[in-house]
Amino acid sequence: MAIAIRARKTLTRRDLLVRSASTVALAGVGSLAKPYLSRAADRPPVVSGIQSGDVSDGSAVVWARADRPARMQVEYSTVESFKTIFGQASSDALPTHDFTAKALLAGLPPGQDIFYRVRFEEFAEGVSGETQTGHFKTAPAEPASVSFVWSGDTAGQGWGIDPARGGMRTYRTMLENRPDFFIHSGDHIYADCTVPSEQKLPNGEIWRNIITEEKSVVARSLAQFRGNYKYNWLDDNLRAFHAQVPMFAQWDDHEVCDDWSPVGSVDATGYAEDGTSNLVSRARQAFFEFMPIRATPEQAGRVYRKISYGPRLDVFLIDMRSYRDSTWNKRDDPGEAFILGSAQLAWLKRELAASDATWKVIAADLPIGLISLDAVALGDGPPERREHEIANLLSFMKRAGVRNTVWLTADMHYTAAHHYDPNRAVFSDFEPFWEFVSGPLHAGTWSPGELDNTFGPQAIYQKGCSAEQGENLAPCFGLQFFGRVDIDGASGVMTVTLKDVDDRSLWSVDIEPRPDARPGRMLAEHI
Repeated sequence: MAIAIRARKTLTRRDLLVRSASTVALAGVGSLAKPYLSRAADRPPVVSGIQSGDVSDGSAVVWARADRPARMQVEYSTVESFKTIFGQASSDALPTHDFTAKALLAGLPPGQDIFYRVRFEEFAEGVSGETQTGHFKTAPAEPASVSFVWSGDTAGQGWGIDPARGGMRTYRTMLENRPDFFIHSGDHIYADCTVPSEQKLPNGEIWRNIITEEKSVVARSLAQFRGNYKYNWLDDNLRAFHAQVPMFAQWDDHEVCDDWSPVGSVDATGYAEDGTSNLVSRARQAFFEFMPIRATPEQAGRVYRKISYGPRLDVFLIDMRSYRDSTWNKRDDPGEAFILGSAQLAWLKRELAASDATWKVIAADLPIGLISLDAVALGDGPPERREHEIANLLSFMKRAGVRNTVWLTADMHYTAAHHYDPNRAVFSDFEPFWEFVSGPLHAGTWSPGELDNTFGPQAIYQKGCSAEQGENLAPCFGLQFFGRVDIDGASGVMTVTLKDVDDRSLWSVDIEPRPDARPGRMLAEHI
Protein backbone atom coordinates (compact mmCIF):
# COMPACT_ATOMS: atom_id res chain seq x y z
CA MET A 1 0.00 0.00 0.00
CA ALA A 2 1.39 3.41 -0.95
CA ILE A 3 2.06 5.87 1.86
CA ALA A 4 2.09 9.51 0.84
CA ILE A 5 3.33 12.53 2.75
CA ARG A 6 2.44 15.94 1.39
CA ALA A 7 5.11 18.44 2.32
CA ARG A 8 4.37 22.10 2.97
CA LYS A 9 6.64 24.37 0.98
CA THR A 10 7.77 26.08 4.20
CA LEU A 11 9.49 22.92 5.41
CA THR A 12 13.23 22.74 4.93
CA ARG A 13 15.05 19.66 3.76
CA ARG A 14 16.38 19.17 7.32
CA ASP A 15 12.83 19.30 8.71
CA LEU A 16 11.72 16.65 6.24
CA LEU A 17 14.63 14.35 7.03
CA VAL A 18 14.05 14.70 10.77
CA ARG A 19 10.36 13.95 10.29
CA SER A 20 11.26 10.88 8.20
CA ALA A 21 13.68 9.59 10.84
CA SER A 22 11.03 9.91 13.54
CA THR A 23 8.70 7.54 11.65
CA VAL A 24 11.16 4.80 10.71
CA ALA A 25 9.82 2.26 13.22
CA LEU A 26 7.28 -0.11 11.70
CA ALA A 27 4.97 -2.04 14.02
CA GLY A 28 4.76 -5.77 13.47
CA VAL A 29 7.88 -6.31 11.36
CA GLY A 30 10.55 -6.35 14.04
CA SER A 31 11.22 -10.00 13.32
CA LEU A 32 12.15 -9.04 9.75
CA ALA A 33 14.89 -6.60 10.73
CA LYS A 34 18.52 -7.52 10.13
CA PRO A 35 21.48 -6.71 12.39
CA TYR A 36 23.41 -3.53 11.70
CA LEU A 37 25.69 -4.03 8.70
CA SER A 38 28.46 -1.55 8.13
CA ARG A 39 29.62 -2.67 4.71
CA ALA A 40 27.92 -0.77 1.86
CA ALA A 41 27.57 -3.97 -0.14
CA ASP A 42 25.40 -5.45 2.61
CA ARG A 43 22.95 -2.55 2.76
CA PRO A 44 19.55 -2.87 1.07
CA PRO A 45 19.99 -2.13 -2.64
CA VAL A 46 17.59 -1.13 -5.41
CA VAL A 47 17.75 -4.39 -7.36
CA SER A 48 15.46 -3.94 -10.38
CA GLY A 49 15.69 -0.29 -11.30
CA ILE A 50 13.06 2.38 -10.62
CA GLN A 51 9.99 3.56 -12.45
CA SER A 52 7.09 5.99 -12.21
CA GLY A 53 3.54 5.83 -13.49
CA ASP A 54 -0.04 7.11 -13.53
CA VAL A 55 1.17 10.72 -13.54
CA SER A 56 -1.47 13.45 -13.27
CA ASP A 57 -1.19 17.20 -12.74
CA GLY A 58 -0.58 16.79 -9.00
CA SER A 59 0.57 13.26 -8.23
CA ALA A 60 2.45 10.20 -9.45
CA VAL A 61 3.40 6.70 -8.36
CA VAL A 62 7.05 5.72 -7.86
CA TRP A 63 8.09 2.04 -7.80
CA ALA A 64 11.24 0.17 -6.83
CA ARG A 65 12.26 -3.25 -5.56
CA ALA A 66 14.64 -4.33 -2.80
CA ASP A 67 16.20 -7.73 -2.07
CA ARG A 68 15.03 -7.93 1.55
CA PRO A 69 12.47 -6.37 3.92
CA ALA A 70 13.16 -2.64 3.90
CA ARG A 71 11.49 0.75 3.75
CA MET A 72 11.60 2.65 0.46
CA GLN A 73 12.31 6.35 0.95
CA VAL A 74 11.58 8.76 -1.89
CA GLU A 75 12.64 12.41 -2.01
CA TYR A 76 11.50 14.65 -4.83
CA SER A 77 12.45 18.04 -6.12
CA THR A 78 11.78 20.43 -8.99
CA VAL A 79 15.51 20.83 -9.62
CA GLU A 80 17.82 18.09 -10.83
CA SER A 81 20.49 19.00 -8.28
CA PHE A 82 18.05 18.30 -5.40
CA LYS A 83 19.22 21.59 -3.89
CA THR A 84 15.75 21.96 -2.46
CA ILE A 85 13.56 19.00 -1.50
CA PHE A 86 9.92 19.53 -2.38
CA GLY A 87 8.55 16.49 -0.58
CA GLN A 88 9.07 12.98 0.67
CA ALA A 89 7.15 9.69 0.63
CA SER A 90 7.76 6.14 1.81
CA SER A 91 6.49 2.61 1.40
CA ASP A 92 7.44 -0.82 2.70
CA ALA A 93 9.05 -3.59 0.67
CA LEU A 94 7.92 -6.87 2.21
CA PRO A 95 8.19 -10.57 1.30
CA THR A 96 4.44 -10.77 0.63
CA HIS A 97 4.98 -8.58 -2.45
CA ASP A 98 8.42 -9.88 -3.48
CA PHE A 99 10.03 -6.78 -1.88
CA THR A 100 8.39 -4.42 -4.38
CA ALA A 101 7.24 -1.04 -3.08
CA LYS A 102 5.07 1.75 -4.49
CA ALA A 103 4.70 5.25 -3.07
CA LEU A 104 2.27 7.96 -4.10
CA LEU A 105 3.89 11.37 -4.48
CA ALA A 106 1.20 13.97 -3.81
CA GLY A 107 0.90 17.74 -3.88
CA LEU A 108 3.05 18.13 -7.00
CA PRO A 109 2.97 21.32 -9.09
CA PRO A 110 1.36 20.90 -12.54
CA GLY A 111 3.37 21.11 -15.76
CA GLN A 112 6.64 20.66 -13.93
CA ASP A 113 9.68 18.41 -14.30
CA ILE A 114 9.96 16.37 -11.12
CA PHE A 115 13.21 14.70 -10.10
CA TYR A 116 13.09 11.94 -7.52
CA ARG A 117 15.60 9.73 -5.77
CA VAL A 118 14.95 6.37 -4.19
CA ARG A 119 16.77 4.40 -1.52
CA PHE A 120 15.92 1.54 0.81
CA GLU A 121 16.50 1.59 4.56
CA GLU A 122 16.79 -1.26 7.04
CA PHE A 123 13.79 -1.22 9.39
CA ALA A 124 15.69 -1.57 12.67
CA GLU A 125 18.77 0.59 12.23
CA GLY A 126 17.75 2.92 9.43
CA VAL A 127 20.88 1.95 7.46
CA SER A 128 20.44 3.10 3.86
CA GLY A 129 21.55 1.47 0.64
CA GLU A 130 22.39 3.04 -2.69
CA THR A 131 20.34 5.88 -4.18
CA GLN A 132 18.91 5.85 -7.69
CA THR A 133 17.44 8.92 -9.37
CA GLY A 134 14.56 9.28 -11.79
CA HIS A 135 12.41 11.85 -13.54
CA PHE A 136 8.88 12.52 -14.78
CA LYS A 137 6.81 15.52 -15.83
CA THR A 138 3.43 16.31 -14.34
CA ALA A 139 0.43 17.08 -16.53
CA PRO A 140 -0.13 20.74 -17.39
CA ALA A 141 -2.96 22.73 -15.79
CA GLU A 142 -3.35 24.99 -18.83
CA PRO A 143 -3.50 24.03 -22.54
CA ALA A 144 0.04 23.01 -23.45
CA SER A 145 1.79 20.76 -25.92
CA VAL A 146 1.94 17.07 -24.98
CA SER A 147 4.04 14.27 -26.45
CA PHE A 148 3.82 10.56 -25.67
CA VAL A 149 4.67 7.16 -27.12
CA TRP A 150 2.91 3.80 -27.05
CA SER A 151 3.63 0.18 -27.96
CA GLY A 152 3.45 -3.32 -26.49
CA ASP A 153 4.82 -6.87 -26.60
CA THR A 154 8.10 -7.38 -24.73
CA ALA A 155 10.34 -10.50 -24.71
CA GLY A 156 7.99 -12.67 -26.74
CA GLN A 157 8.45 -15.77 -28.87
CA GLY A 158 11.74 -16.64 -27.20
CA TRP A 159 13.46 -13.40 -28.22
CA GLY A 160 14.95 -12.29 -24.93
CA ILE A 161 17.92 -10.09 -24.15
CA ASP A 162 20.92 -10.56 -26.45
CA PRO A 163 23.51 -8.02 -25.17
CA ALA A 164 25.68 -8.46 -28.26
CA ARG A 165 22.76 -7.18 -30.36
CA GLY A 166 22.09 -4.19 -28.15
CA GLY A 167 19.41 -5.69 -25.93
CA MET A 168 15.90 -4.25 -26.09
CA ARG A 169 16.81 -1.38 -28.40
CA THR A 170 13.31 0.05 -28.89
CA TYR A 171 13.33 1.30 -25.30
CA ARG A 172 16.49 3.29 -26.01
CA THR A 173 14.95 4.76 -29.16
CA MET A 174 11.77 5.76 -27.32
CA LEU A 175 13.88 7.43 -24.62
CA GLU A 176 15.65 9.47 -27.29
CA ASN A 177 12.20 10.83 -28.29
CA ARG A 178 11.89 12.36 -24.79
CA PRO A 179 8.14 11.75 -24.42
CA ASP A 180 6.08 13.01 -21.50
CA PHE A 181 4.84 9.47 -20.84
CA PHE A 182 4.53 5.98 -22.31
CA ILE A 183 1.43 3.80 -22.75
CA HIS A 184 2.29 0.11 -22.59
CA SER A 185 -0.63 -1.58 -24.38
CA GLY A 186 -0.01 -4.99 -22.83
CA ASP A 187 2.09 -8.13 -23.05
CA HIS A 188 4.74 -6.71 -20.72
CA ILE A 189 5.85 -10.31 -20.36
CA TYR A 190 5.29 -13.62 -22.12
CA ALA A 191 4.61 -15.86 -19.16
CA ASP A 192 3.80 -18.74 -21.50
CA CYS A 193 6.90 -18.30 -23.70
CA THR A 194 10.24 -19.55 -22.43
CA VAL A 195 13.54 -17.91 -23.33
CA PRO A 196 16.10 -20.48 -24.54
CA SER A 197 19.82 -19.86 -24.44
CA GLU A 198 20.02 -19.73 -28.25
CA GLN A 199 17.79 -19.36 -31.30
CA LYS A 200 18.87 -19.76 -34.90
CA LEU A 201 18.19 -16.82 -37.23
CA PRO A 202 17.11 -17.14 -40.89
CA ASN A 203 20.53 -15.90 -42.03
CA GLY A 204 22.29 -18.67 -40.11
CA GLU A 205 23.49 -16.50 -37.24
CA ILE A 206 22.74 -17.32 -33.61
CA TRP A 207 20.69 -15.18 -31.24
CA ARG A 208 22.05 -15.66 -27.70
CA ASN A 209 19.77 -14.80 -24.79
CA ILE A 210 20.51 -13.97 -21.21
CA ILE A 211 18.72 -16.78 -19.41
CA THR A 212 17.30 -17.15 -15.91
CA GLU A 213 15.76 -20.12 -14.12
CA GLU A 214 12.30 -18.53 -13.88
CA LYS A 215 12.24 -17.51 -17.55
CA SER A 216 13.28 -20.98 -18.70
CA VAL A 217 9.88 -22.53 -17.92
CA VAL A 218 6.24 -21.67 -18.61
CA ALA A 219 5.02 -19.64 -15.63
CA ARG A 220 2.62 -21.41 -13.28
CA SER A 221 3.77 -20.43 -9.80
CA LEU A 222 3.72 -16.90 -8.39
CA ALA A 223 7.53 -16.93 -8.26
CA GLN A 224 7.70 -17.77 -11.97
CA PHE A 225 5.33 -14.95 -12.91
CA ARG A 226 7.41 -12.56 -10.84
CA GLY A 227 10.55 -13.91 -12.50
CA ASN A 228 9.21 -12.88 -15.93
CA TYR A 229 9.04 -9.23 -14.85
CA LYS A 230 12.45 -9.41 -13.17
CA TYR A 231 13.93 -10.79 -16.39
CA ASN A 232 12.97 -7.63 -18.32
CA TRP A 233 14.73 -5.46 -15.75
CA LEU A 234 18.03 -7.11 -16.70
CA ASP A 235 18.02 -4.97 -19.86
CA ASP A 236 19.99 -1.70 -19.66
CA ASN A 237 17.74 0.08 -22.18
CA LEU A 238 14.56 -0.77 -20.29
CA ARG A 239 16.02 0.39 -16.97
CA ALA A 240 17.20 3.70 -18.42
CA PHE A 241 13.85 4.31 -20.11
CA HIS A 242 11.68 3.65 -17.06
CA ALA A 243 13.85 5.86 -14.85
CA GLN A 244 13.09 8.84 -17.10
CA VAL A 245 9.63 8.24 -18.64
CA PRO A 246 6.48 7.44 -16.63
CA MET A 247 4.36 4.51 -17.78
CA PHE A 248 0.59 4.05 -18.06
CA ALA A 249 0.34 0.27 -17.88
CA GLN A 250 -2.28 -2.07 -19.35
CA TRP A 251 -2.28 -5.82 -19.70
CA ASP A 252 -3.27 -8.30 -22.39
CA ASP A 253 -3.10 -12.09 -22.58
CA HIS A 254 0.56 -13.05 -22.16
CA GLU A 255 0.73 -11.61 -18.65
CA VAL A 256 -1.21 -14.82 -17.89
CA CYS A 257 -1.14 -17.19 -20.85
CA ASP A 258 -1.99 -17.11 -24.55
CA ASP A 259 -5.59 -16.00 -25.23
CA TRP A 260 -6.70 -16.29 -21.60
CA SER A 261 -10.19 -15.56 -20.33
CA PRO A 262 -11.40 -15.15 -16.73
CA VAL A 263 -12.96 -18.62 -16.67
CA GLY A 264 -11.25 -21.44 -18.49
CA SER A 265 -7.59 -20.45 -18.09
CA VAL A 266 -6.45 -23.30 -15.94
CA ASP A 267 -3.87 -26.04 -15.85
CA ALA A 268 -2.58 -28.12 -12.96
CA THR A 269 -2.87 -24.99 -10.75
CA GLY A 270 -6.64 -25.54 -10.58
CA TYR A 271 -9.32 -23.22 -9.22
CA ALA A 272 -9.88 -21.48 -5.92
CA GLU A 273 -13.01 -22.11 -3.83
CA ASP A 274 -14.75 -19.11 -5.40
CA GLY A 275 -14.22 -20.57 -8.89
CA THR A 276 -11.43 -18.23 -10.00
CA SER A 277 -8.39 -19.61 -11.77
CA ASN A 278 -5.30 -19.88 -9.57
CA LEU A 279 -3.22 -19.20 -12.66
CA VAL A 280 -5.00 -15.88 -13.31
CA SER A 281 -4.87 -14.90 -9.63
CA ARG A 282 -1.11 -15.43 -9.45
CA ALA A 283 -0.55 -13.58 -12.71
CA ARG A 284 -2.70 -10.67 -11.53
CA GLN A 285 -0.83 -10.41 -8.25
CA ALA A 286 2.55 -10.28 -10.01
CA PHE A 287 1.26 -7.71 -12.52
CA PHE A 288 0.10 -5.30 -9.81
CA GLU A 289 3.28 -5.86 -7.79
CA PHE A 290 5.53 -4.87 -10.68
CA MET A 291 3.44 -2.14 -12.37
CA PRO A 292 3.47 1.51 -11.17
CA ILE A 293 -0.34 1.62 -10.98
CA ARG A 294 -1.91 3.66 -8.19
CA ALA A 295 -4.10 1.72 -5.78
CA THR A 296 -6.99 4.03 -4.93
CA PRO A 297 -10.08 2.65 -3.14
CA GLU A 298 -12.33 3.22 -6.15
CA GLN A 299 -10.07 1.32 -8.54
CA ALA A 300 -8.24 -1.17 -6.33
CA GLY A 301 -7.43 -4.27 -8.36
CA ARG A 302 -8.71 -2.66 -11.55
CA VAL A 303 -6.67 -2.26 -14.70
CA TYR A 304 -9.16 0.04 -16.46
CA ARG A 305 -8.94 3.69 -15.43
CA LYS A 306 -8.81 7.25 -16.75
CA ILE A 307 -5.72 9.45 -16.52
CA SER A 308 -6.15 13.16 -17.23
CA TYR A 309 -3.06 14.74 -18.71
CA GLY A 310 -4.06 18.38 -18.94
CA PRO A 311 -6.86 20.18 -20.81
CA ARG A 312 -5.79 18.72 -24.16
CA LEU A 313 -5.83 15.02 -23.25
CA ASP A 314 -7.67 12.34 -21.31
CA VAL A 315 -6.40 8.76 -21.59
CA PHE A 316 -8.91 5.93 -21.08
CA LEU A 317 -7.03 2.69 -20.41
CA ILE A 318 -9.43 -0.19 -20.94
CA ASP A 319 -9.23 -3.88 -20.03
CA MET A 320 -10.33 -6.32 -22.73
CA ARG A 321 -9.28 -9.43 -20.76
CA SER A 322 -10.73 -9.43 -17.25
CA TYR A 323 -14.43 -9.18 -18.11
CA ARG A 324 -14.77 -11.09 -21.37
CA ASP A 325 -16.90 -14.15 -21.93
CA SER A 326 -15.03 -17.38 -21.44
CA THR A 327 -15.46 -18.72 -24.95
CA TRP A 328 -13.74 -18.11 -28.24
CA ASN A 329 -15.42 -15.43 -30.30
CA LYS A 330 -17.08 -17.77 -32.80
CA ARG A 331 -20.32 -17.22 -34.66
CA ASP A 332 -21.74 -20.59 -33.69
CA ASP A 333 -20.95 -20.35 -29.97
CA PRO A 334 -24.07 -20.22 -27.80
CA GLY A 335 -24.75 -17.64 -25.12
CA GLU A 336 -23.96 -13.98 -24.63
CA ALA A 337 -20.58 -12.62 -25.72
CA PHE A 338 -18.75 -9.61 -24.36
CA ILE A 339 -15.24 -8.24 -24.13
CA LEU A 340 -15.62 -5.15 -21.92
CA GLY A 341 -18.39 -6.25 -19.58
CA SER A 342 -21.36 -4.18 -18.50
CA ALA A 343 -19.68 -2.35 -15.60
CA GLN A 344 -16.62 -1.30 -17.59
CA LEU A 345 -18.71 -0.29 -20.61
CA ALA A 346 -20.95 1.90 -18.44
CA TRP A 347 -17.88 3.45 -16.82
CA LEU A 348 -16.33 4.21 -20.21
CA LYS A 349 -19.49 5.86 -21.52
CA ARG A 350 -19.84 7.90 -18.36
CA GLU A 351 -16.24 9.10 -18.37
CA LEU A 352 -16.19 9.88 -22.09
CA ALA A 353 -19.36 11.95 -21.76
CA ALA A 354 -17.93 13.82 -18.78
CA SER A 355 -14.54 14.54 -20.38
CA ASP A 356 -13.74 18.16 -21.20
CA ALA A 357 -10.38 17.31 -22.77
CA THR A 358 -9.80 18.16 -26.41
CA TRP A 359 -8.70 14.58 -27.18
CA LYS A 360 -10.02 11.34 -25.73
CA VAL A 361 -7.50 8.57 -26.34
CA ILE A 362 -8.92 5.08 -25.83
CA ALA A 363 -5.94 2.87 -25.08
CA ALA A 364 -7.03 -0.68 -25.89
CA ASP A 365 -5.11 -3.93 -25.53
CA LEU A 366 -6.68 -5.32 -28.73
CA PRO A 367 -7.70 -3.79 -32.09
CA ILE A 368 -11.42 -3.69 -32.88
CA GLY A 369 -11.38 -4.28 -36.65
CA LEU A 370 -8.77 -6.98 -37.18
CA ILE A 371 -10.25 -10.46 -37.52
CA SER A 372 -9.25 -12.71 -34.63
CA LEU A 373 -11.07 -15.41 -32.69
CA ASP A 374 -9.46 -13.96 -29.58
CA ALA A 375 -10.52 -10.34 -30.15
CA VAL A 376 -13.61 -8.46 -31.41
CA ALA A 377 -13.94 -8.77 -35.19
CA LEU A 378 -15.47 -11.95 -36.62
CA GLY A 379 -15.52 -11.11 -40.31
CA ASP A 380 -17.65 -9.15 -42.75
CA GLY A 381 -21.24 -8.43 -41.85
CA PRO A 382 -23.39 -6.74 -39.20
CA PRO A 383 -22.30 -6.71 -35.54
CA GLU A 384 -22.21 -10.13 -33.93
CA ARG A 385 -21.24 -11.36 -30.47
CA ARG A 386 -18.49 -9.12 -28.99
CA GLU A 387 -18.98 -6.57 -31.76
CA HIS A 388 -22.29 -5.59 -30.15
CA GLU A 389 -20.47 -3.88 -27.26
CA ILE A 390 -18.30 -1.87 -29.66
CA ALA A 391 -21.35 -0.92 -31.75
CA ASN A 392 -23.13 0.14 -28.58
CA LEU A 393 -20.20 2.31 -27.53
CA LEU A 394 -19.70 3.92 -30.95
CA SER A 395 -23.38 4.79 -31.38
CA PHE A 396 -23.47 6.18 -27.82
CA MET A 397 -20.55 8.50 -28.58
CA LYS A 398 -22.36 9.77 -31.67
CA ARG A 399 -25.58 10.47 -29.74
CA ALA A 400 -23.70 12.04 -26.85
CA GLY A 401 -21.65 14.28 -29.13
CA VAL A 402 -18.36 12.83 -27.87
CA ARG A 403 -15.82 13.80 -30.49
CA ASN A 404 -12.07 13.61 -31.04
CA THR A 405 -11.63 10.01 -29.95
CA VAL A 406 -8.59 8.04 -31.11
CA TRP A 407 -7.95 4.36 -30.43
CA LEU A 408 -4.39 3.14 -29.72
CA THR A 409 -3.33 -0.48 -29.40
CA ALA A 410 -0.59 -3.05 -30.01
CA ASP A 411 -0.95 -6.89 -29.84
CA MET A 412 -0.67 -7.66 -33.57
CA HIS A 413 3.16 -7.48 -33.80
CA TYR A 414 3.17 -5.01 -36.69
CA THR A 415 2.25 -1.36 -37.14
CA ALA A 416 -0.77 0.10 -38.93
CA ALA A 417 -3.09 3.09 -39.30
CA HIS A 418 -6.79 2.20 -39.64
CA HIS A 419 -9.45 4.75 -40.50
CA TYR A 420 -13.05 3.78 -39.64
CA ASP A 421 -15.80 5.39 -41.73
CA PRO A 422 -19.58 4.72 -41.53
CA ASN A 423 -19.80 5.19 -45.30
CA ARG A 424 -17.77 1.99 -45.73
CA ALA A 425 -19.37 0.11 -42.85
CA VAL A 426 -22.18 -2.40 -42.52
CA PHE A 427 -22.98 -0.83 -39.14
CA SER A 428 -23.01 2.94 -39.73
CA ASP A 429 -24.37 4.56 -36.56
CA PHE A 430 -21.11 6.24 -35.56
CA GLU A 431 -18.78 9.07 -36.53
CA PRO A 432 -15.43 8.46 -38.30
CA PHE A 433 -12.38 7.81 -36.13
CA TRP A 434 -8.79 6.54 -36.27
CA GLU A 435 -7.24 3.43 -34.75
CA PHE A 436 -3.45 3.07 -34.65
CA VAL A 437 -1.58 -0.18 -34.03
CA SER A 438 2.08 -0.35 -33.07
CA GLY A 439 4.42 -3.04 -31.79
CA PRO A 440 6.25 -5.18 -31.00
CA LEU A 441 8.65 -3.47 -28.63
CA HIS A 442 10.88 -6.53 -28.47
CA ALA A 443 9.32 -9.74 -29.77
CA GLY A 444 8.67 -11.62 -32.99
CA THR A 445 7.25 -9.61 -35.90
CA TRP A 446 4.24 -10.86 -37.92
CA SER A 447 2.64 -9.92 -41.20
CA PRO A 448 -0.44 -7.63 -41.37
CA GLY A 449 -3.83 -9.14 -40.60
CA GLU A 450 -7.23 -8.99 -42.30
CA LEU A 451 -9.84 -6.31 -41.58
CA ASP A 452 -13.59 -6.87 -41.61
CA ASN A 453 -16.20 -4.37 -42.86
CA THR A 454 -18.51 -4.23 -39.82
CA PHE A 455 -17.25 -0.78 -38.79
CA GLY A 456 -15.73 0.16 -42.14
CA PRO A 457 -11.98 0.16 -41.37
CA GLN A 458 -9.45 0.87 -44.08
CA ALA A 459 -5.73 0.19 -43.70
CA ILE A 460 -4.20 3.53 -44.68
CA TYR A 461 -0.73 2.26 -43.75
CA GLN A 462 0.66 -1.04 -42.48
CA LYS A 463 4.10 -2.58 -42.11
CA GLY A 464 5.18 -5.95 -40.82
CA CYS A 465 7.25 -8.84 -42.04
CA SER A 466 6.82 -10.09 -45.60
CA ALA A 467 5.98 -13.58 -46.79
CA GLU A 468 9.61 -13.97 -47.87
CA GLN A 469 10.86 -13.07 -44.40
CA GLY A 470 8.47 -15.49 -42.69
CA GLU A 471 6.54 -15.14 -39.45
CA ASN A 472 8.08 -14.52 -36.03
CA LEU A 473 10.90 -12.41 -37.41
CA ALA A 474 13.57 -11.71 -34.79
CA PRO A 475 14.05 -8.18 -33.33
CA CYS A 476 17.48 -7.81 -34.94
CA PHE A 477 15.90 -7.37 -38.39
CA GLY A 478 14.62 -3.89 -37.54
CA LEU A 479 10.86 -4.50 -37.69
CA GLN A 480 10.14 -3.41 -34.13
CA PHE A 481 7.69 -0.52 -33.83
CA PHE A 482 6.24 2.15 -31.58
CA GLY A 483 3.98 5.13 -32.14
CA ARG A 484 4.44 8.76 -31.16
CA VAL A 485 1.65 11.26 -30.52
CA ASP A 486 2.17 15.03 -30.41
CA ILE A 487 -0.64 17.39 -29.44
CA ASP A 488 -0.05 21.07 -30.16
CA GLY A 489 -0.95 23.18 -27.16
CA ALA A 490 -2.11 26.19 -29.18
CA SER A 491 -4.10 24.60 -32.00
CA GLY A 492 -4.97 21.23 -30.46
CA VAL A 493 -3.86 19.42 -33.63
CA MET A 494 -2.84 15.81 -32.95
CA THR A 495 0.04 14.39 -34.97
CA VAL A 496 0.42 10.60 -34.93
CA THR A 497 3.66 9.14 -36.24
CA LEU A 498 4.44 5.45 -36.65
CA LYS A 499 8.14 4.78 -36.04
CA ASP A 500 10.58 1.87 -36.04
CA VAL A 501 13.39 0.79 -33.75
CA ASP A 502 15.88 2.97 -35.63
CA ASP A 503 13.64 6.04 -35.08
CA ARG A 504 12.61 6.27 -38.72
CA SER A 505 9.26 8.00 -39.21
CA LEU A 506 7.37 5.51 -41.37
CA TRP A 507 4.05 7.35 -41.70
CA SER A 508 2.37 10.34 -40.11
CA VAL A 509 -0.98 12.15 -40.04
CA ASP A 510 -2.20 15.45 -38.60
CA ILE A 511 -5.72 15.26 -37.15
CA GLU A 512 -7.66 18.47 -36.61
CA PRO A 513 -9.86 18.53 -33.51
CA ARG A 514 -13.57 18.94 -34.21
CA PRO A 515 -15.76 21.35 -32.19
CA ASP A 516 -17.51 19.83 -29.21
CA ALA A 517 -20.99 18.70 -30.26
CA ARG A 518 -22.32 18.18 -26.75
CA PRO A 519 -25.03 20.56 -25.53
CA GLY A 520 -23.95 19.81 -21.98
CA ARG A 521 -23.19 16.96 -19.63
CA MET A 522 -24.88 13.70 -20.53
CA LEU A 523 -27.59 12.68 -18.10
CA ALA A 524 -27.24 9.36 -16.35
CA GLU A 525 -30.33 7.95 -18.02
CA HIS A 526 -28.69 8.36 -21.43
CA ILE A 527 -25.80 6.16 -20.32
